[in-house]
Amino acid sequence: MSLSIADIDRLAHLARLGLEPDERERLHTQLNDFFGIVEKMRAVDTSGIVPLAHPVEIMGDVALRLRDDIASEPNQREDNMRNAPAREAGLFLVPRVIE
Repeated sequence: MSLSIADIDRLAHLARLGLEPDERERLHTQLNDFFGIVEKMRAVDTSGIVPLAHPVEIMGDVALRLRDDIASEPNQREDNMRNAPAREAGLFLVPRVIE
């Protein structure tokens, strides 16, 4: 897939971007390079390869070095709630936006 300058202009219009001519050319080159990489990835035969739910699955029973989950800052609920325009039972109250 290759984008034309007209495609770049349309994308810029949809994104409400005002691109200078040199920016448009640079974006054209960068996006076409990106799509070239995507096409190379699509060309790889992945039939028979089971997708991973998580990249760590491939490592098997390797012990991960994860940090301990400990609180590093004190509870500042009261300080944070002081700025709330409306609150109840320690929770922020916000106006209903969905009926």
